[in-house]
Amino acid sequence: MNTLFALAAALAVAGPAVAQTAGHESHAGHVAEAPADQTGAQAVGQVKAIDMKNGKVTIHHSPIQSLGWPAMTMTFQANPELLKAVKVGQNVKFTLKSPGNEVTAIQAQ
Repeated sequence: MNTLFALAAALAVAGPAVAQTAGHESHAGHVAEAPADQTGAQAVGQVKAIDMKNGKVTIHHSPIQSLGWPAMTMTFQANPELLKAVKVGQNVKFTLKSPGNEVTAIQAQ
């Protein structure tokens, strides 16, 4: 009985510490835990790379409160037509469809 009590006490203490390690381990291909509204999550950031051929844009974005994401650099899918409006190094405002991490609108600031 004492062993069972000791095990339960150890799990009660360790449980919160284990839970705190879960989170945004890898954001490339990340699926959002918090759904964005129908129009998508609004964000701002700086374009770091554009891959027109594959329809991808890498953006260092500020925290995205509606998704619970901290500031970070991520690569997103985007229609290549949208990417014609921006250049590497530009600050941008963009709309992110989540889940799926697809930029649905982007404009230079």
